[in-house]
Amino acid sequence: MARYLGPVCRLCRREGMKLFLKGERCHSEKCAIEKRNIPPGQHGRDRRPKLMGYGLQLREKQRARRVYGVLERQFRNYFEKAAKMKGITGETLLSMLERRLDNVVYRMGFGTSRAQSRQLVRHGHIQVNGRKVNIPSFEVKTGDVIEVREKSRKNPTILAARDATAHQPVPSWLEVDREALRGRVIGAPRRDELVQIQLNEQLIVELYSK
Repeated sequence: MARYLGPVCRLCRREGMKLFLKGERCHSEKCAIEKRNIPPGQHGRDRRPKLMGYGLQLREKQRARRVYGVLERQFRNYFEKAAKMKGITGETLLSMLERRLDNVVYRMGFGTSRAQSRQLVRHGHIQVNGRKVNIPSFEVKTGDVIEVREKSRKNPTILAARDATAHQPVPSWLEVDREALRGRVIGAPRRDELVQIQLNEQLIVELYSK
């Protein structure tokens, strides 16, 4: 499975905002944005250029893609699928990304970041409706029960993540029992709960609709 393996703090610096890619580090003074909010590279200290048109659309797409940890081809496939569905394309796109299993595990607080949650899924620590699922892009549906497998419930990484994310609010479309390491999808994601950062999905639609 292809995935980004480079340093993630430089992605936040490139976008000029926190993308919450490193878990608890993003909430501490060690966060790269707190220490030096300049673009990476030898010309990073130059003034950020004012973006217009295509530049704005591209940055918005890159920002969304990096938040959810998907590569270009996969993101494009999500958009094409969303464009064929009923409803507002941009909101449908974000809803599909939000219902990825790795994101749901993160939202339930069993991982401190989406990257860590993706690893938990890939390593077989998560089950859906009683069956092990190790595909991070697996799309959950209303009524699905997502939980840590019995043999993984004493995993120190998962328990530490649960405690570290105790302050993290749970979206209204999820019902979580943190002690039992179990959650259930009780509805569809609401637009105001879809992402942690400010995002204009209409710019992404405009970019791909050219």
